[in-house]
Amino acid sequence: MKVLMINGSPHAQGNTYTALQEMEKVFTKEGIETEIVQVGNKDIRGCIACYSCYEKGKCVFDDIVNETAHKFEECDGLVIASPVYYASANATLIAFLDRLFYSTHFDKRMKVGASVVAARRGGLSATFDELNKYFTITGMPVASSQYWNSIHGKTPGEAAKDAEGLQTMRTLAGNMAFLMKSIALGKEAYGLPEQEVKTATNFIR
Repeated sequence: MKVLMINGSPHAQGNTYTALQEMEKVFTKEGIETEIVQVGNKDIRGCIACYSCYEKGKCVFDDIVNETAHKFEECDGLVIASPVYYASANATLIAFLDRLFYSTHFDKRMKVGASVVAARRGGLSATFDELNKYFTITGMPVASSQYWNSIHGKTPGEAAKDAEGLQTMRTLAGNMAFLMKSIALGKEAYGLPEQEVKTATNFIR
């Protein structure tokens, strides 16, 4: 099994990374492979709604989004992690996620998702909710912890002193590992739930 971890911080070794590292320890113990993709310091433009991905099967902008797409398809779980900017996720990460989720047309149902947020003080809950939207619109079960998946720290490495935050990350990883393994057994025994053809309605006729 494999978990793909997206680091949306521009600081590759910052507090967001500290949170992901703590989760990695648990995944390794559970025999789950991990890979961290660093996107927060990349030059990533936003989606332009050109719908080219429906014809080409990939985003028209051939960058790290397309490089990550196959990793997303193959993984069993996805962790999205971001620092907090004005009670929101890093804009570069959002541009990446918008294009990654929209341009990949494979079935994402039952891949386990988890969002992780890091901040000096506030805005964590709003950012946490923002990131979870990507999972809940694509049929991905959302892993939870003993508290909202957040950690505190300002200077790089300061989050390592947040004992409760670190414990929250370990609990999250443990719960995520359990969900992934349980879903794998369920898929083997019962398959995926039957899916109806999507009904799309517009509010203006």
